[in-house]
Amino acid sequence: MEKRQIGNSDLFVSKMGLGCMSLGTEQKAAKEIVQHALKNGINYLDTADLYDFGQNEEIVGKAIREVRDDVILATKVGNRWDDVEDGWRWDPSKSYIKSAVKKSLSRMKVDYIDLYQLHGGTIEDHFEETIEAFEELKSEGLIRHYGISSIRPNVIKRFLKSSSIESVMMQYSLLDRRPEEWMDLLDENKVGVIARGPLAKGLLSEKMLSKASAKMKENGYLDYSYQELQETIESIHGKMGDTRSMNELALQYDLAHDSVAAVIPGASSIQQLQENIDAVNASPLSPEEVDMLKQLTKLSRYEQHRE
Repeated sequence: MEKRQIGNSDLFVSKMGLGCMSLGTEQKAAKEIVQHALKNGINYLDTADLYDFGQNEEIVGKAIREVRDDVILATKVGNRWDDVEDGWRWDPSKSYIKSAVKKSLSRMKVDYIDLYQLHGGTIEDHFEETIEAFEELKSEGLIRHYGISSIRPNVIKRFLKSSSIESVMMQYSLLDRRPEEWMDLLDENKVGVIARGPLAKGLLSEKMLSKASAKMKENGYLDYSYQELQETIESIHGKMGDTRSMNELALQYDLAHDSVAAVIPGASSIQQLQENIDAVNASPLSPEEVDMLKQLTKLSRYEQHRE
């Protein structure tokens, strides 16, 4: 599988990574999915300390134990649950980040993390100490590089100005094209986009509208009403579905943008994973296909958290 560089770093990742949140908590099944990914050229795994409250990191760590040095391992920090009775709270403090990384390393039983990401962020955060924590972890050799997972333009701009982030993870799909407004700025700063949610909760898979939840049917999806959602998905499938699967159109659309270092769809089964592998290994979209998909979908903007 083709590899792409994350930002200006020395991390070269398969253009499709494996989003590990959907692996589940059964070790054997999860390991089989991870091994299938690795056998098919995927070298990039993305987890988070919050997923299943640490259990996902443990599962991923066990699954890669024998091939650690062949894997680009990414995880996230900032959502704290060790001092609350139920759920979690946001904590981007230096002291918490520096303690949390040691717990992640211990759970995964690894010596270092390739890409450590801040799992959110607000403009009110004391970002100076957050950045200081990541820079110290780099100098200590506990992480190789760091990035942020955020869709807030004001947070992204703050980190671009004041840190050495290599990546921004953003929700990005044909049904959520908001990141496109910011790709030129990210390119100027040599920061790569990691595209999460590229299949839009399954709406852009072969199952299409059968994946629409009751809430979607009532409220729509982002700035699409449910009727617009129906019309858009049916139009994409009707105009382009004869030659490409919906998975192909969705994943290849994201990958058609040079800013995107990788797409990271999740997978809860080997079959689902293989469908996505086949889709990213298909031929890239032509400029005409990209233009057609742009015409069929909305170019939305982030209306909040801009300044």
